[in-house]
This record gives sequence, structure tokens and C-alpha cells, in this order.
Amino acid sequence: MKVIPILRVSVLTVALGYGTVSAQAQPLQLQPPKPAAAKPAAAKPRPIPLPPIRPADLGQSRTASNDAPAAEAASPVVATTAAPATTTAKPEAAKPAPAPAKTKLPPPATQEEAIERLNAYLNSFTTLQGNFIQFANNGKRLEGRVYIQRPGKMRFEYEPPATTEVIADGTSVAVRDKRLGTQDVYSIGQTPLKFLVREKMDLSREGTITSASVDGDILSVRIEDRSTLGGTSKITLKFDLVANELRQWVVIDPQGYETAVSLYNLSLQRRADPKNFVIDYQRTL
Repeated sequence: MKVIPILRVSVLTVALGYGTVSAQAQPLQLQPPKPAAAKPAAAKPRPIPLPPIRPADLGQSRTASNDAPAAEAASPVVATTAAPATTTAKPEAAKPAPAPAKTKLPPPATQEEAIERLNAYLNSFTTLQGNFIQFANNGKRLEGRVYIQRPGKMRFEYEPPATTEVIADGTSVAVRDKRLGTQDVYSIGQTPLKFLVREKMDLSREGTITSASVDGDILSVRIEDRSTLGGTSKITLKFDLVANELRQWVVIDPQGYETAVSLYNLSLQRRADPKNFVIDYQRTL
């Protein structure tokens, strides 16, 4: 394998969710949520923000939500002396039932149960798209859209001023930089993307599970992956027990750089254009 210059590795790590500040993973034991209690005054690491939780009724059709007012306005009560005795009032239009609130899943009791919870989610969909926010500890923030088509396909589209885009076509990952005019191609198995696009995911077989923990509504599973480019990467997957969604992943790359990618506005129904996952191996930017 050829030696990749530090500049090129930086482009790869930023695009795949790595960052620019050194950090060390702290393994934790799986414990159920504890009652709120006064915490000792100790220095805390700055928490990485998560996007707001998707409202339970988000996605309800606009026409359905307006049915009741429209029906009531269309059938006012009119007073008349000529109406026959057999006239009866029109029944009110049926009002749409409110969207059921999502039920919080109980926290897993064991590490094995936590792994199965995440495996079940990752294997439950074939298509996913939504928005992402990428954070680095130095304060840098990037946003964009992510598209996933399992097995093996993914696309990250970064909003300006970023000039990078990342495409996985099922076997390889291309990292393109429009400003520099470069395109680098890597095996998908050498990147953390494999945790999201495997046809059949089993986290315990993809890496070494170091710990699992529950903090409020968030289940965190920490994995060490020795097959990533450049050495061992430490990956934390954060799963929302209320929304039943993957909310964030945090990667510490082999050089010790950390980045977090948070997800929101996720949809499992819409399919992306297949052209979004095509790599032009002869492309010259």
C-alpha cells in the first residue's frame, strides 16, 4: 500500500467523520439510568450537542390536520321555519386521530442486549436519508445531507463553504475535493462507514466492544476497530431509546483526532437517486 501524505489523510478523516483534536475514550460499564442527584464539582468535558428530537406529529399530512376545521366551516347551523320535521342535523366530520406518542424503550439490562438493540435497528432499514451536523472539538462545524442505500452505498453532501463530497458505491469509497481537484479511492472496509452500510450488521463481529452505557435516553456503545486505515479507530454509536434512531457517532481516528456526526430529520421511506452512488473512477476534476 502506498504511503498517504498527511494532507491527504486529513481530507479523508474530515470527510469520514474524523476531526482535529486529540481525545481518549473512557470505557464505561453498562448501568441503568440513576435518579438525579447532586454531582461532585469536577471538571467535565464539553458535551457534544445533539439535534432537537423530531416531534411525534411531524409528517402528519397538512390536509388531514385541517379536515375538522374545514368540515365545521362548511356545514353551519341555519335557522329556518320552513324546514320539515324530519330534517336532522348532519353528522360532524370525523376528526383525524392524533399521532401516537413514541414509547420509550426500557434500557438494556446487559451489554449483549445493548448490542442486539443496535443490531436490530441497523438491520431494520435498507434506505435512509436526512441531515447531519459534523462537530470537531476545535469548534469547527459542517452541515449537509446524508443518503444511505444498504448494502454498501452512501453519500455525504457537504454544504458550502466545504468543497468535499464522499461517495460509497458498494465496494469503494471516493473522497472528492472540488477545490483541490482531487479524488482518492479507498476500500469501504477500511473506513467507519461499514458500520452503517453492511448488508447484515453484527457489531460484535465488526470490532471489539469495549463498553456500553445509558445516559438518560441515550444508549452509547463503544467499539474498537483495528481494520481502519492507518490503525485502530475508536467508534462510539449513540442510539436514542425514545426516537428509536441512531442519533450520533463519534470517531477517534488512529492519530487521536476526534469528530462527532449528529443526525436529524431522518426518513426511512424515500429512496435516493441511484446516480448519487456512482463513482467515476476515471474522473478528473
